[in-house]
Amino acid sequence: MSEFVQIYLGLGGNIANELGDPTSHILSVLECLQDDDRFTEVGLSSLYSSKPFGVVDQPDFVNAVLSAKTDLDPMSLLDFCQSLESSAGRVRLRRWGERSLDVDVLLYGDQNIKNDRLTVPHAGIFERSFVLVPLLELNQDLVINGQKINDLALAHDMSELTKITN
Repeated sequence: MSEFVQIYLGLGGNIANELGDPTSHILSVLECLQDDDRFTEVGLSSLYSSKPFGVVDQPDFVNAVLSAKTDLDPMSLLDFCQSLESSAGRVRLRRWGERSLDVDVLLYGDQNIKNDRLTVPHAGIFERSFVLVPLLELNQDLVINGQKINDLALAHDMSELTKITN
């Protein structure tokens, strides 16, 4: 039997399609993991609205972070996340562009992974309040590469975020 590993997934989206709006896509990811035996202890942060990162000529995003434990290995988890994006009708138009759903593997246990498909911890994790604020909400004691996120100013910075659910 495989061991379950603590994971955190970054969820976001900023365009609606025939399958739903960003909030409904995020909530469907939560339901998907809750209904899947490969995941336990599934939790979701509040939902936040944030300005686009990188490419700014697009609608605001809805973001959240999901925590869970899984027995999937990192690459199988990545494949699963990409299947969730496809199920939400994600089309990749441009880097950091509009999307119905983005599912990023932020953390996989304490592992550091770097290959052509996956970087964990996620490359921009320390620069994005829309990731750090909901991460902190889920786990006040979280440490990433020796850095306690509760000690990071950006993890407490709501200036770029609007909380839309509790």
